[in-house]
Amino acid sequence: MTSPDPNCGVAHGAAAEQPAGRLLIAVFASPVSACLVRYGADLGFRTVLVEPDAGRRAGAVADVVAAGFDELDEVAGADVVVTDHHREELGVLLRDALARPVRWVGVMGNPRHEGPHVAALAALGVPPADVARVHRPIGLDIGSRTPPEIAVSTIAGLLADRNGRGGGFAHAS
Repeated sequence: MTSPDPNCGVAHGAAAEQPAGRLLIAVFASPVSACLVRYGADLGFRTVLVEPDAGRRAGAVADVVAAGFDELDEVAGADVVVTDHHREELGVLLRDALARPVRWVGVMGNPRHEGPHVAALAALGVPPADVARVHRPIGLDIGSRTPPEIAVSTIAGLLADRNGRGGGFAHAS
């Protein structure tokens, strides 16, 4: 007997149709970005890791690994997640992401403090309207503490958005 609900079939092992076309760009090699890339690939995202440090790029796993946004051919509609807000390259990489037709940009960080990206972008002359496009904090509020939990929280918000559901991000910069 077959079920008319395709989700029921998937729960019993039937292959689900994977959504295609979404691009997830994780910025900076980190334990969180490693989880984001791994989970994103499993969930149908094409994955990119942007890491300017050659030593940290070595051994990184993603569909594409690049030193910067200028090395990427296509970023239109991408979801950009910055996984380290303490890196000195933060402002430059965010500026470069915001100058491209990406769909969403978020920076991990504590919501109780102004993100260091605000001053870094202002110092580079990025207009306040573009700075306001940067979401912080990111992810669903599930009490994440570990890199896998933070990645799950973040990817869950991106999935909700991809699927047109209200569980996505409600935070502004």
